[in-house]
Amino acid sequence: MNPILRNILAVIIGWLVGSFVNMGLIMAGHKIVPINGVDINDMDAMAQVMPTLDAKYFIFPFLAHALGTFVGALIAASIAVSHKMKFALAIGVLFLIGGIMVNYMLSGPTWFTIADILLAYIPMAWLGGTLAVKRTSSST
Repeated sequence: MNPILRNILAVIIGWLVGSFVNMGLIMAGHKIVPINGVDINDMDAMAQVMPTLDAKYFIFPFLAHALGTFVGALIAASIAVSHKMKFALAIGVLFLIGGIMVNYMLSGPTWFTIADILLAYIPMAWLGGTLAVKRTSSST
C-alpha cells in the first residue's frame, strides 16, 4: 500500500476506533452511575446539571476521554508507516479539540475541566504512541 495512503488511513482508523471507545465508556458510565431525573440526550438539561454533580459522575467521562485518546493514538501509530509519534500526537490534538468543545458546551466543575484538558489527551496520545513505537521496533 502507498505509504501516504496508509498514513492517512492510520489517522482515520485511529480517530474512529478511539471515538468508539470514548462513546462506549460514556454510555457505560451513564448506565453504571446514572444521573437521576436527567435525559442524557438533552444537551440543555445536561449543561444545567453538570456544575452540580459530584466527582463520581466525572470518572467515566475522564476515562472515556483518556482511554479513547490512548487507543486511537496506539492504533494510528501502529498503522502509520513513518512518523509514528507525530500521528499519535495528531490523534491527541484531534481529541483535545473535541474535549475543549465539549467542556465549553457542557461545562462541569473547574477541577474536572483542568484535569481533563491537561491529562486526558496529549499525555495519553504520547503514551499510546510510545507503546506503539516500542512494539513495532521490537518486532523488527
